[in-house]
Amino acid sequence: MSLKDKTLFITGASRGIGLAIALRAAKDGANIAIAAKTAEPHPKLPGTIYSAAEEIEAAGGKALPIVCDIRDEAQVAAAVEACAAHFGGIDICVNNASAIALTGTLATDMKRYDLMNGINARGTYMVSKYCVAHLKRAANPHVLMLSPPLDMQAKWFRNHTAYTMAKFGMSMCVLGMAAEFEGDGIAFNALWPRTGIATAAIRNALAGDEGMRHCRTTDILSDAAWLIFNKTARDFTGNFLIDDTFLASEGVTDFDRYRVDPTKALMPDFFVPDSVPPPPGVSLDALQSG
Repeated sequence: MSLKDKTLFITGASRGIGLAIALRAAKDGANIAIAAKTAEPHPKLPGTIYSAAEEIEAAGGKALPIVCDIRDEAQVAAAVEACAAHFGGIDICVNNASAIALTGTLATDMKRYDLMNGINARGTYMVSKYCVAHLKRAANPHVLMLSPPLDMQAKWFRNHTAYTMAKFGMSMCVLGMAAEFEGDGIAFNALWPRTGIATAAIRNALAGDEGMRHCRTTDILSDAAWLIFNKTARDFTGNFLIDDTFLASEGVTDFDRYRVDPTKALMPDFFVPDSVPPPPGVSLDALQSG
């Protein structure tokens, strides 16, 4: 099992979960196109496409930083073609870029609505669309969305309808495209965390520094993604995976190593269906007293 010489096109890979997935693949000697907007340092967010490229190459991979706003069709088309030309194709597409605003209907202005749906739902659709031609020529092509199961319960909508619509839009791409491109052998799957993940986006949008201590690290998602990409694409498609449940099914038993702070209870994430409890022996409670 290895991603050596595989080419990954990852949106939002300048930091957080996208960068973690890139670094895990880089350990195998993979090629990674970093498609993201951040070319200059951001005052509140770490990393740029260029610092990410340095990390990827230090980890053993090859990197191609590309400035790309995935709301812009011309930029997406150009970025995908640049990746394919530079590395000789595309094997894996990771739709990680996302925008979040946990606001109710009256507090959500339409500019913010358009931003979330433009990046999450439309951007995911468009990046996938432009990658498909290259994926059809790949030996084991995968598309992965960092998006939740389609659990249509009002509780996931009532406090932030616009955000939920945008995230579920990503997941509807999985549902439809997995069936649409089944004959081409392209796998489309969704991966979602059971708990909060310690990223700058979580710190800034939701939890703050204290909340980060109630999260798991990005490693749980990068480990899961790596296992997904090593699956036979024709046999593993159309799945909506929760990180720890999937990892447990692959034989992983130690989930405590993913905790940021074992003295803190883990913060449950949105959108995890009640029908998918933690794996046997896995608790979200604090492991030890602080």
